[in-house]
This record gives sequence, C-alpha cells and structure tokens, in this order.
Amino acid sequence: MLTSFITIFLLLLLLLTAASYFIGGYFVDLALKRGNAENPKAPPAIFTTAFTSSGGLHPASKPKYAAEDWQLVSADGLHLAATHFSAQHPSHSWVILVHGYGCNQQYTWDFADAYLQHGYEVLTPDLRASGASEGTYLTMGALESQDIVLWAQKIAAEDPQARIVLHGVSMGAATVMLASAGNLPKQVTAIVEDCGYADTYRMFSLELKKLFGLPSFPVLDCANLMCRIKTGIYLTDVRPVDAVRQTKVPTLFIHGDADQLVPYEMMQELYDASGAPVKETLTIQGAAHGVSSSTAHATYFGKVFGFADRYTKE
Repeated sequence: MLTSFITIFLLLLLLLTAASYFIGGYFVDLALKRGNAENPKAPPAIFTTAFTSSGGLHPASKPKYAAEDWQLVSADGLHLAATHFSAQHPSHSWVILVHGYGCNQQYTWDFADAYLQHGYEVLTPDLRASGASEGTYLTMGALESQDIVLWAQKIAAEDPQARIVLHGVSMGAATVMLASAGNLPKQVTAIVEDCGYADTYRMFSLELKKLFGLPSFPVLDCANLMCRIKTGIYLTDVRPVDAVRQTKVPTLFIHGDADQLVPYEMMQELYDASGAPVKETLTIQGAAHGVSSSTAHATYFGKVFGFADRYTKE
C-alpha cells in the first residue's frame, strides 16, 4: 500500500516537473528566443503581437552622417556590433542610443539624427540577440546592461574627454537603468529612460493575462525557472526599480500617458525610487508605448537636450 502511494506520488511529481519544463520553456522561447525556420535573426515570436501592435514602432533611415562599424566582445564571448556616427564638427558630447525589445539599432536612427543635428557623437549598438550582434536569448536588460557598460568604456578609451548620455527606449530604457547600477566609467554623465518598466516579472504578468488570459502562477513561475536554465538569469531578478536606487547619474524619466504595454504609473515608481542626484520627468500626453518622440517631437527633444546638455556641453 505504502509502496503504491509512493509510486503514484513520484509519477505525479515527474508529470508535474515535465509539464513545468514544457510550459516554462515554451513561454521563454516564445518571448525571449530570436530566430525561426525562415530567418535565424528574426525577433522573438511574440514581438509582433505584443510590442509592434502596442507601439507602432518601425525602423528609421540611416542618418546621412559619416559612419563606421564598431565591434566588441561581451563578457560571455558574444561578438557585438554597433555603428558610430560622427557629428559634423568633432565633439566630446556622446550618446549611446539603446533600442527596445525585438528591435535593432535601426529603430534608434531617428533619435540618432536628432542628436547628430544637435552636435553629438552617436553610438547605436545592436543589443545581444538582436540585429548583427550574436546571441540567442534576450534577457530583458539583465545581460544587455553589462554590454552597454562595455560600450561606454570603449567610448571612454577612444575619447577620455567624452561626456556620455545613455538614452534607451522600452527594454533599452530598462537596460540603461540597470547599467546605471554597474561599473560605468566616469564619462557617463546623464541617463534618459523612455517608457522603461520597473519590474520585468510584473510587466510579463500583465501581458500574460492580456494576451493569453492566463494567471502568472504557475505559468510565469515555470517560465522564471526555465529562463534561469536557458539564459542564466531569473526574470524576477530584472528589476530596474532596484537598480535606480543605486544610480549616481542625473536621470530623466519619460513616459506616454497612453502606454498600453508598460503602465504609465511605473514612471512615477521609478522616479520615486531613484537615487540620482538630479532627476526629472516628462509626460507626453496621448503617447502610446515607445512613440513619445514622434508624438511630440519638439517637446520631447526640447526636454531631452535641455536636460542632457547640462551634463555634456562645456
């Protein structure tokens, strides 16, 4: 009798483990793994449904400025790609523009054009598992932030007098916030985060319910474990709201109040938590996710340059 009970219990445990592995792995691959049978560099499968429809994001034309390819190798051995655009007149004012989830550097080239016209040197990286950079899985800013630190260090080595802004949108915003708690060189003098999320797990919980009608438990808990197995990080550890408590860099927080992907309220949560010596906010009325800059171009860049120039211009 006892033997039968133990056998049944072990079988149920095995089935539960297998189900958790399958469910968690399915959602991790759906949300974080790039590539498909037709295109090994395609964005994660969920990108078109969840993100393109939420923000209407699109790649921009390449700025008509002198450009050169940059490369570096990440701490875990991935070859990463970026483009350096030179300002018309040599400058020590720099910006690293960080694209969002499922995108590549081309999605930042409209921002690059604005910064170049304003006299900045511009670097537009392809994040890991995006564009021309190597990698299979996105990590929602966790490992990407370490790569941005390396890009900032590369600029500092090339131009010791550089004064660098980190400007990210969506997952790119989460990435620069996470980087702000890392080993940034002293040349990083300002951060602009646009519609970044405070907490990856909480954002995914909202999307899981919206897209699939599923509760976070047990689905997201299974995905959290499988994310650790597949990428080396837990989703629950990717919390920009914790990172900004440690930042010592002036930070501008931007959000559209019509954002249906990352709740507008997260901007205030991040602002309140931030330990930045100077911190400001900008709300773009009627802007959906990731399109504040195009919804109110003059207001957006007026605020961005009014803030960033304080820390980058002589």
